[in-house]
Amino acid sequence: MDVFELLPLLLNTWVILAVLVVIFLRSSVKFVPQNTAYVIERFGKYNKTMEAGLNFLVPFIDRIGYVRTLKEQAFDVPSQSAITRDNISLIVDGVLYIKVVDPVKACYGVDDYIFSVTQLAQTSMRSEIGRMELDKTFEERESLNTAIVSAINEAALPWGVQVLRYEIKDIDPPRSVLDAMERQMKAEREKRAVILESEGARQSEINVAEGHKQARVLAAEAEKSEQILQAEGEAQAILAVAQAQAEALEVVGRTASTEEGQKAIQLDLAVKAIEAKKAIAKESSVVLLPDSQSSAAGVVAEAMSIINTLNAGKK
Repeated sequence: MDVFELLPLLLNTWVILAVLVVIFLRSSVKFVPQNTAYVIERFGKYNKTMEAGLNFLVPFIDRIGYVRTLKEQAFDVPSQSAITRDNISLIVDGVLYIKVVDPVKACYGVDDYIFSVTQLAQTSMRSEIGRMELDKTFEERESLNTAIVSAINEAALPWGVQVLRYEIKDIDPPRSVLDAMERQMKAEREKRAVILESEGARQSEINVAEGHKQARVLAAEAEKSEQILQAEGEAQAILAVAQAQAEALEVVGRTASTEEGQKAIQLDLAVKAIEAKKAIAKESSVVLLPDSQSSAAGVVAEAMSIINTLNAGKK
Protein backbone atom coordinates (compact mmCIF):
# COMPACT_ATOMS: atom_id res chain seq x y z
CA MET A 1 0.00 0.00 0.00
CA ASP A 2 1.62 3.24 -1.09
CA VAL A 3 1.51 6.65 0.60
CA PHE A 4 -1.32 7.97 -1.54
CA GLU A 5 -3.50 5.08 -0.48
CA LEU A 6 -2.70 5.65 3.27
CA LEU A 7 -3.30 9.40 3.13
CA PRO A 8 -7.14 9.21 3.20
CA LEU A 9 -6.97 6.68 6.03
CA LEU A 10 -4.66 8.91 8.06
CA LEU A 11 -6.85 11.90 7.36
CA ASN A 12 -9.94 10.09 8.59
CA THR A 13 -8.06 9.02 11.70
CA TRP A 14 -7.05 12.58 12.49
CA VAL A 15 -10.60 13.77 11.99
CA ILE A 16 -11.87 11.11 14.36
CA LEU A 17 -9.24 12.04 16.94
CA ALA A 18 -10.09 15.72 16.64
CA VAL A 19 -13.76 14.94 17.14
CA LEU A 20 -12.93 12.81 20.17
CA VAL A 21 -10.77 15.61 21.61
CA VAL A 22 -13.57 18.13 21.10
CA ILE A 23 -16.06 15.79 22.77
CA PHE A 24 -13.61 15.18 25.61
CA LEU A 25 -13.00 18.88 26.16
CA ARG A 26 -16.68 19.68 25.89
CA SER A 27 -17.59 17.08 28.49
CA SER A 28 -14.72 17.91 30.85
CA VAL A 29 -14.84 21.72 30.84
CA LYS A 30 -17.84 23.39 32.49
CA PHE A 31 -18.66 27.07 32.91
CA VAL A 32 -20.93 27.54 35.90
CA PRO A 33 -23.12 30.72 35.85
CA GLN A 34 -23.15 33.25 38.69
CA ASN A 35 -25.31 32.36 41.73
CA THR A 36 -25.61 28.77 40.52
CA ALA A 37 -24.19 25.55 41.96
CA TYR A 38 -23.60 22.24 40.14
CA VAL A 39 -23.65 19.15 42.33
CA ILE A 40 -21.26 16.58 40.81
CA GLU A 41 -21.69 12.82 41.29
CA ARG A 42 -19.08 10.19 40.56
CA PHE A 43 -20.45 6.71 39.97
CA GLY A 44 -23.76 7.89 41.46
CA LYS A 45 -22.19 9.25 44.67
CA TYR A 46 -21.71 12.85 45.66
CA ASN A 47 -18.25 14.06 44.69
CA LYS A 48 -18.08 17.88 44.79
CA THR A 49 -19.93 21.12 44.24
CA MET A 50 -19.00 23.39 41.36
CA GLU A 51 -19.35 27.11 41.95
CA ALA A 52 -19.47 30.01 39.48
CA GLY A 53 -16.61 30.10 36.95
CA LEU A 54 -14.44 27.60 35.09
CA ASN A 55 -14.59 23.99 36.33
CA PHE A 56 -13.43 20.58 35.09
CA LEU A 57 -14.99 17.10 35.06
CA VAL A 58 -13.63 13.66 34.41
CA PRO A 59 -15.51 12.51 31.30
CA PHE A 60 -17.64 9.36 31.50
CA ILE A 61 -16.94 9.17 35.26
CA ASP A 62 -18.32 12.42 36.71
CA ARG A 63 -21.70 13.84 35.88
CA ILE A 64 -23.86 16.79 36.93
CA GLY A 65 -26.39 15.35 39.32
CA TYR A 66 -28.28 18.54 40.32
CA VAL A 67 -28.32 22.19 39.36
CA ARG A 68 -29.37 24.53 42.19
CA THR A 69 -29.85 28.29 41.94
CA LEU A 70 -28.52 30.34 44.87
CA LYS A 71 -30.76 33.32 44.14
CA GLU A 72 -33.64 34.36 46.37
CA GLN A 73 -36.86 32.77 45.16
CA ALA A 74 -40.49 33.67 45.79
CA PHE A 75 -43.27 31.09 45.94
CA ASP A 76 -46.98 31.46 46.54
CA VAL A 77 -48.34 29.65 49.54
CA PRO A 78 -51.78 28.29 48.51
CA SER A 79 -54.86 29.54 50.33
CA GLN A 80 -55.89 27.43 53.29
CA SER A 81 -58.26 27.48 56.22
CA ALA A 82 -57.12 28.36 59.73
CA ILE A 83 -59.03 28.71 63.00
CA THR A 84 -58.25 31.46 65.49
CA ARG A 85 -58.23 31.08 69.26
CA ASP A 86 -61.75 32.50 69.44
CA ASN A 87 -62.97 29.83 66.95
CA ILE A 88 -63.24 31.99 63.82
CA SER A 89 -62.43 30.27 60.52
CA LEU A 90 -60.18 32.26 58.18
CA ILE A 91 -58.89 31.75 54.64
CA VAL A 92 -55.25 32.82 54.50
CA ASP A 93 -52.66 32.89 51.72
CA GLY A 94 -49.15 34.30 51.54
CA VAL A 95 -45.83 34.61 49.74
CA LEU A 96 -42.67 32.77 50.79
CA TYR A 97 -39.16 34.05 50.03
CA ILE A 98 -36.47 31.38 50.34
CA LYS A 99 -32.82 30.92 49.40
CA VAL A 100 -30.63 27.82 49.07
CA VAL A 101 -27.63 28.19 51.38
CA ASP A 102 -26.33 24.60 51.16
CA PRO A 103 -26.82 22.97 47.71
CA VAL A 104 -25.78 19.51 48.94
CA LYS A 105 -28.44 19.42 51.68
CA ALA A 106 -31.00 20.88 49.29
CA CYS A 107 -30.30 17.95 46.91
CA TYR A 108 -29.88 15.03 49.30
CA GLY A 109 -31.60 16.25 52.49
CA VAL A 110 -35.08 16.45 51.01
CA ASP A 111 -36.75 15.23 47.84
CA ASP A 112 -38.40 18.56 46.85
CA TYR A 113 -37.38 21.44 49.11
CA ILE A 114 -39.85 23.89 47.56
CA PHE A 115 -42.85 21.65 48.22
CA SER A 116 -41.55 20.77 51.68
CA VAL A 117 -40.98 24.39 52.73
CA THR A 118 -44.39 25.42 51.35
CA GLN A 119 -46.14 22.70 53.34
CA LEU A 120 -44.15 23.67 56.43
CA ALA A 121 -45.19 27.32 55.94
CA GLN A 122 -48.87 26.33 55.82
CA THR A 123 -48.53 24.22 58.97
CA SER A 124 -46.68 26.95 60.86
CA MET A 125 -49.18 29.56 59.75
CA ARG A 126 -52.13 27.52 61.02
CA SER A 127 -50.33 26.94 64.31
CA GLU A 128 -49.52 30.63 64.84
CA ILE A 129 -53.02 31.83 63.93
CA GLY A 130 -54.51 29.28 66.31
CA ARG A 131 -52.75 31.12 69.16
CA MET A 132 -54.23 34.50 68.30
CA GLU A 133 -57.68 36.05 68.40
CA LEU A 134 -59.32 37.43 65.27
CA ASP A 135 -58.58 41.09 65.98
CA LYS A 136 -54.91 40.35 66.64
CA THR A 137 -54.46 38.64 63.26
CA PHE A 138 -55.17 41.97 61.55
CA GLU A 139 -53.25 44.13 64.01
CA GLU A 140 -50.12 42.00 64.40
CA ARG A 141 -49.31 40.79 60.90
CA GLU A 142 -45.66 41.71 61.30
CA SER A 143 -45.20 39.64 64.46
CA LEU A 144 -47.18 36.80 62.85
CA ASN A 145 -44.88 36.80 59.80
CA THR A 146 -41.80 36.83 62.04
CA ALA A 147 -43.08 33.89 64.10
CA ILE A 148 -43.80 31.85 60.96
CA VAL A 149 -40.31 32.53 59.53
CA SER A 150 -38.68 31.50 62.80
CA ALA A 151 -40.66 28.25 62.94
CA ILE A 152 -39.88 27.36 59.29
CA ASN A 153 -36.13 28.08 59.59
CA GLU A 154 -35.86 25.90 62.66
CA ALA A 155 -37.43 22.94 60.84
CA ALA A 156 -35.80 23.56 57.43
CA LEU A 157 -32.23 23.70 58.73
CA PRO A 158 -31.37 20.11 57.59
CA TRP A 159 -32.63 20.92 54.09
CA GLY A 160 -30.01 23.62 53.40
CA VAL A 161 -32.73 26.23 52.83
CA GLN A 162 -33.18 29.58 54.56
CA VAL A 163 -36.52 31.38 54.67
CA LEU A 164 -35.87 35.10 54.36
CA ARG A 165 -39.42 36.46 54.62
CA TYR A 166 -43.01 35.34 54.80
CA GLU A 167 -45.74 37.80 53.92
CA ILE A 168 -49.46 37.21 54.45
CA LYS A 169 -51.28 38.54 51.39
CA ASP A 170 -54.91 38.16 52.38
CA ILE A 171 -56.92 37.21 55.44
CA ASP A 172 -60.50 36.46 54.46
CA PRO A 173 -62.95 35.91 57.34
CA PRO A 174 -66.54 34.71 56.79
CA ARG A 175 -69.18 37.16 55.53
CA SER A 176 -71.01 37.15 58.85
CA VAL A 177 -67.82 38.08 60.68
CA LEU A 178 -67.15 40.88 58.20
CA ASP A 179 -70.65 42.26 58.76
CA ALA A 180 -70.15 42.13 62.52
CA MET A 181 -66.79 43.87 62.18
CA GLU A 182 -68.34 46.60 60.05
CA ARG A 183 -71.07 47.17 62.63
CA GLN A 184 -68.44 47.24 65.36
CA MET A 185 -66.33 49.77 63.47
CA LYS A 186 -69.40 51.91 62.80
CA ALA A 187 -70.35 51.83 66.48
CA GLU A 188 -66.79 52.68 67.43
CA ARG A 189 -66.75 55.64 65.05
CA GLU A 190 -70.07 56.89 66.41
CA LYS A 191 -68.75 56.47 69.94
CA ARG A 192 -65.63 58.50 69.11
CA ALA A 193 -67.82 61.16 67.46
CA VAL A 194 -70.02 61.46 70.57
CA ILE A 195 -66.96 61.59 72.82
CA LEU A 196 -65.33 64.27 70.67
CA GLU A 197 -68.56 66.28 70.60
CA SER A 198 -68.94 66.07 74.38
CA GLU A 199 -65.29 66.98 74.84
CA GLY A 200 -65.82 69.97 72.57
CA ALA A 201 -68.88 71.09 74.53
CA ARG A 202 -67.02 70.57 77.80
CA GLN A 203 -64.05 72.57 76.61
CA SER A 204 -66.36 75.31 75.34
CA GLU A 205 -68.08 75.57 78.73
CA ILE A 206 -64.71 75.60 80.47
CA ASN A 207 -63.52 78.38 78.18
CA VAL A 208 -66.70 80.40 78.79
CA ALA A 209 -66.43 79.91 82.57
CA GLU A 210 -62.76 80.81 82.46
CA GLY A 211 -63.64 83.94 80.50
CA HIS A 212 -66.29 84.94 83.06
CA LYS A 213 -63.83 84.28 85.87
CA GLN A 214 -61.14 86.38 84.27
CA ALA A 215 -63.70 89.13 83.56
CA ARG A 216 -64.77 89.16 87.23
CA VAL A 217 -61.16 89.18 88.36
CA LEU A 218 -60.36 92.07 86.05
CA ALA A 219 -63.50 93.95 87.18
CA ALA A 220 -62.59 93.40 90.84
CA GLU A 221 -59.05 94.57 90.20
CA ALA A 222 -60.38 97.60 88.35
CA GLU A 223 -62.79 98.41 91.21
CA LYS A 224 -60.00 97.94 93.72
CA SER A 225 -57.75 100.26 91.77
CA GLU A 226 -60.60 102.77 91.48
CA GLN A 227 -61.28 102.68 95.23
CA ILE A 228 -57.57 103.05 95.98
CA LEU A 229 -57.32 106.02 93.65
CA GLN A 230 -60.53 107.52 95.10
CA ALA A 231 -59.26 107.06 98.67
CA GLU A 232 -55.93 108.60 97.73
CA GLY A 233 -57.80 111.52 96.12
CA GLU A 234 -60.01 112.01 99.17
CA ALA A 235 -56.98 111.83 101.47
CA GLN A 236 -55.16 114.39 99.38
CA ALA A 237 -58.30 116.56 99.35
CA ILE A 238 -58.62 116.33 103.15
CA LEU A 239 -54.96 117.20 103.53
CA ALA A 240 -55.36 120.12 101.17
CA VAL A 241 -58.47 121.39 103.06
CA ALA A 242 -56.75 120.97 106.41
CA GLN A 243 -53.68 122.75 105.07
CA ALA A 244 -55.87 125.56 103.77
CA GLN A 245 -57.76 125.82 107.07
CA ALA A 246 -54.49 125.85 108.98
CA GLU A 247 -53.13 128.62 106.78
CA ALA A 248 -56.44 130.52 107.08
CA LEU A 249 -56.42 130.27 110.90
CA GLU A 250 -52.82 131.37 110.92
CA VAL A 251 -53.70 134.45 108.86
CA VAL A 252 -56.78 135.13 111.03
CA GLY A 253 -54.70 134.78 114.18
CA ARG A 254 -52.09 137.26 112.94
CA THR A 255 -54.80 139.69 111.86
CA ALA A 256 -56.78 139.32 115.14
CA SER A 257 -53.80 140.51 117.16
CA THR A 258 -54.07 143.93 115.54
CA GLU A 259 -56.61 146.69 116.33
CA GLU A 260 -58.05 146.64 112.84
CA GLY A 261 -58.38 142.85 113.04
CA GLN A 262 -60.33 143.00 116.28
CA LYS A 263 -62.73 145.53 114.77
CA ALA A 264 -63.23 143.26 111.79
CA ILE A 265 -63.90 140.33 114.07
CA GLN A 266 -66.42 142.39 116.06
CA LEU A 267 -68.22 143.30 112.87
CA ASP A 268 -68.22 139.71 111.61
CA LEU A 269 -69.53 138.38 114.92
CA ALA A 270 -72.30 140.98 114.98
CA VAL A 271 -73.36 140.01 111.44
CA LYS A 272 -73.35 136.31 112.31
CA ALA A 273 -75.36 136.96 115.49
CA ILE A 274 -77.99 138.85 113.56
CA GLU A 275 -78.19 136.09 110.93
CA ALA A 276 -78.51 133.43 113.65
CA LYS A 277 -81.44 135.30 115.26
CA LYS A 278 -83.10 135.59 111.86
CA ALA A 279 -82.75 131.84 111.33
CA ILE A 280 -84.21 131.09 114.76
CA ALA A 281 -87.09 133.46 114.15
CA LYS A 282 -87.94 131.67 110.90
CA GLU A 283 -88.16 128.32 112.66
CA SER A 284 -90.47 129.46 115.50
CA SER A 285 -92.73 132.36 116.27
CA VAL A 286 -91.65 132.37 119.94
CA VAL A 287 -87.93 132.81 120.80
CA LEU A 288 -86.70 132.98 124.42
CA LEU A 289 -83.21 134.36 124.94
CA PRO A 290 -81.45 135.62 128.08
CA ASP A 291 -81.43 139.39 128.51
CA SER A 292 -77.64 139.45 128.52
CA GLN A 293 -77.45 137.81 125.10
CA SER A 294 -80.52 139.29 123.51
CA SER A 295 -78.62 142.05 121.78
CA ALA A 296 -75.89 141.86 119.18
CA ALA A 297 -73.75 144.13 121.32
CA GLY A 298 -73.80 141.62 124.15
CA VAL A 299 -72.72 138.83 121.82
CA VAL A 300 -69.92 140.93 120.42
CA ALA A 301 -68.79 141.98 123.87
CA GLU A 302 -68.62 138.36 125.02
CA ALA A 303 -66.66 137.32 121.92
CA MET A 304 -64.23 140.17 122.36
CA SER A 305 -63.60 139.23 125.99
CA ILE A 306 -62.69 135.71 124.83
CA ILE A 307 -60.31 137.08 122.20
CA ASN A 308 -58.68 139.41 124.69
CA THR A 309 -58.16 136.52 127.11
CA LEU A 310 -56.51 134.46 124.32
CA ASN A 311 -54.24 137.36 123.39
CA ALA A 312 -53.27 137.86 127.04
CA GLY A 313 -52.38 134.18 127.29
CA LYS A 314 -50.09 134.43 124.28
CA LYS A 315 -48.23 137.37 125.90
